[in-house]
Amino acid sequence: MIYVLEDDDSIRNLMLYTLRTAGFASEGYPESGPFWEAMRREKPSLVLLDIMLPGEDGIAVLKKLRADPNTEAVPVIMATAKGAEYDRILGLDLGADDYLSKPFGMLEMVSRVRAVLRRVERYTHAASNPAPGQPEQPPLTAGDLQMDLTRHLVTVQGQRITLTLKEFELLRTFLQSPGRVFTRDELLNAIWDTDFLGETRTVDVHIRTLRSKLGPCGDYIQTVRGVGYLLEASSS
Repeated sequence: MIYVLEDDDSIRNLMLYTLRTAGFASEGYPESGPFWEAMRREKPSLVLLDIMLPGEDGIAVLKKLRADPNTEAVPVIMATAKGAEYDRILGLDLGADDYLSKPFGMLEMVSRVRAVLRRVERYTHAASNPAPGQPEQPPLTAGDLQMDLTRHLVTVQGQRITLTLKEFELLRTFLQSPGRVFTRDELLNAIWDTDFLGETRTVDVHIRTLRSKLGPCGDYIQTVRGVGYLLEASSS
């Protein structure tokens, strides 16, 4: 089930028609009130969320979704006005999985929905279905940072931290190749599907939020000016 939170009736109806034609069950809501009622009845597989809404706007809705343990993992694609870079970056900072710049094409919307759902499906399958007969994978470590691949658990100085799917994949990429410099394009292709239509700025935003969540280990992820990023544990 996909929920569409969009106040423009014509746009919402077109989105719903396109999603249903593409084989997705979907429901639409013009404002946050009925959307939250629907969330209490059934948790969707993905939310298409417009930023400009009457009353409670899309940013406020996204904050609530990410703050609630029951909905923090629900994928969200934000719809932002063309050129509204601040809204787009803020949405990504708060944990949106992707964004669409209005006006957007319906085929682009379906492509992004499929790409996000595909990434989530791979992540969920890997977390709940370890390869049969395979021993537990040794943890990836760097200084006070540890990643348990078998349980999809990340700890900093022994304290568990919660990461989004893409943050987890970014960190795993770094931990599997410590000291290697990754360009933004390499990270974009590794973490996002090749049909992801975002910009390398998306990588910068997720690196920033990942560093923040890692706390004292955040400075392990270093910027290589003009190139990209690498992970190197502090020697202190």
